[in-house]
Amino acid sequence: MPLNRHALVAAAMDLLDEKGEEALTMRNLASRVDRKVASLYNHVSGRAELVELIRAEIVASIDTEPFAKDPWNVALERWARSYGAAFGAHPACIRLLATTPIRDASTYVMYERVVDGLARGGWPAGEAVAVMRTVEAFVLGAALDMLAPADLLTPDAPAADLPAIRRALAPEHATTSSAAAAFELGLTALLDGLTERLARLREDRACSAGG
Repeated sequence: MPLNRHALVAAAMDLLDEKGEEALTMRNLASRVDRKVASLYNHVSGRAELVELIRAEIVASIDTEPFAKDPWNVALERWARSYGAAFGAHPACIRLLATTPIRDASTYVMYERVVDGLARGGWPAGEAVAVMRTVEAFVLGAALDMLAPADLLTPDAPAADLPAIRRALAPEHATTSSAAAAFELGLTALLDGLTERLARLREDRACSAGG
């Protein structure tokens, strides 16, 4: 099979999905594509560049179009859902990409669109990145939570004196206590809180201007 950069990135993502971050080495990747390690360097300069190519591949599937046309809160919600879906499909990439300095240009283009949309929505320059990163942190945590087993929390816990948690985890509450429900509640609460904060910031600015 011909080997090119795209095929190499796809193989690296498959390796990550199946075996986790620790398995992503040039030696393991070479074995996966049935090549010698040296031949991989015809396509990438090393593991660091490979990681950034993986980042770019995931970012390419994240929708930023709403920031060009929708109110900031609507765009932010759609971006959060798209972001969650992209990383939910490749959860093994989360820790790797979240702990690696970003060098991929397309990721910065994505951030530019988000921050610009927030700025046009009224967010101060000093807070726009913090807003973006807050949503990012929530979404990535939620993506990991989606991987948890259905019985992560169980009313059959070994401790005896747990009446509140046992009631909350009763079968009739299974839907409202699921990871999906937690995501919906968390995203709604986060967006509501950000909306309230922006309103307060606008009031403070108006008072300062009128004072």
